[in-house]
Parts: sequence; C-alpha cells; structure tokens
Amino acid sequence: MTETASTLSDTSTWLPLDGLAPGFDANKAPVVGDLHGREVVLEGPDGPVLSARFTGSRIEWDHGADECETFLVDDDLYFTQFHPRSRPQEAVSLFLDLREGRALLVTTTIGEEGTPRVTQRFVPATLRGADVGGEAPAPTRALIGRRAMWVYSAEHAYEHVYLSPHWYTWQCLSGPEKGLADTDENSVYRLRPGIYVFTWREKVIPCASVTVADHRDVHRLRSHGVLFGLDETGEKPTHFTFGAHGRLLSNTVHPQEYDPALD
Repeated sequence: MTETASTLSDTSTWLPLDGLAPGFDANKAPVVGDLHGREVVLEGPDGPVLSARFTGSRIEWDHGADECETFLVDDDLYFTQFHPRSRPQEAVSLFLDLREGRALLVTTTIGEEGTPRVTQRFVPATLRGADVGGEAPAPTRALIGRRAMWVYSAEHAYEHVYLSPHWYTWQCLSGPEKGLADTDENSVYRLRPGIYVFTWREKVIPCASVTVADHRDVHRLRSHGVLFGLDETGEKPTHFTFGAHGRLLSNTVHPQEYDPALD
C-alpha cells in the first residue's frame, strides 16, 4: 500500500466537522423572510408535534425562541433550519409545504454512544387549518441507482451514489477531503415529485446531514442543507448550513431480480 493510500485509510486523520466548515457554504442560497408573522401547528398521527411562530430570522416554538434560517425550495415550499439553545444536542429541520398543507419534521440528535453517533427522527405532519392535498411526505426509493455530483463551492465537490434504501456512497472530488470516500446510512423522503429530503449519518466523523434536493432537471440539480455533529474535541456541537449545485452523472439500471429499489 502506498503512503497516500495508507493516509486515506487512516480515519484518525480525517478532517473533523468544524474543519470542513470554512468555505463550504459558498453556494448556499439566500435566506428568505417569507414566513415572517406566520404561525403553524404541525399535526401528527397522535396529535400536535410542533407549534411555531416566525418573526424575522427567529422562530418561537415549543422549547423557546431561536435564530433560524429559511430557504425557498419551490413555490410555497420552505426549509427552515435551527439549533435550539435549550437543546444543544439537537438540530431541527422543518419542511413546510404551504400549497399542500403538509410538513416534515426531522430532528437530528447527538447521542452518548453508538454507531452512528448522530441519529435522526422523521415525523410527517399536516398543517392545522390548511386544506390538505397531494401526498404525505414518505420514504422513497426514487434515487436508488443514481450517481450525482454536488458542488458546494469553488473548492468543494463530492459525488453521491445512491445504493439502497439504507446505504449511499460518497467520494470527495475536490477540497480538503479529496480522495476520501465511505459508505454511510441514508434516508430519503419525497416532498413533491422530483423533490426529496435526503439525509445521511456518518460512522467515522460524528455527524449527520439533512438536505432537500431538487432533482427535476438532471442537468441543474439544486440542494439546501445542514451538517450537525461534534467538533474536533468530540464535545462541542457544530452546526452550519450550506447549498450545492449538481448534475446527474449516470443512472444504474439493475436486472429486476437484483434491483435494490424493489422489495
């Protein structure tokens, strides 16, 4: 094994999450204030799961008031991200579809132990008082077989290979992690046709990500997301948002009897 290959395989030398952050957000979309003054109550199968009011760049919700960032994903479809001061081991991702009266709440939590160390919980909901239409956010296998490239800045580029309902592979094509690759857990939820919440949970670096990716134009993919986990010390939470432009590189079509997209 060459020295370079040996270095890449030594996961103790991999960049910590806070080391990746500088410059990673260059392609982040502008935040929007469209939700200012809006109050929402998310209704789950067993009752309310979250109540919130938006004021400028702040969200007042069940556990206090926090700074937040809101991104426009599509017409009347928003992604709000925040890191609660009262719950520093959690990050909250909220997807609001005002047109269809639906929502998806993703809570990412840093645990005390386990692999992966950072886990995620998904709760589909409806908006109280809204005329509910369309389909509820739900797990999907639509991305399986695709290979996509994502560019986060002039320096940071990665490719994703969506393998199965549980796994995906990433490889850094450019940036401080160039040459690194791994296969990690993923979950994918469909929000609208061609628009997906894609999340992953890493086993080497204690972190996880939530993204919302627009795959409707394979030549001009667009995503908005967050990375959340522990810093180099393994004690302090690190939380930052980002965005990426992308394109579909290829699509694998398996024989039906071996297709991981089928049961």
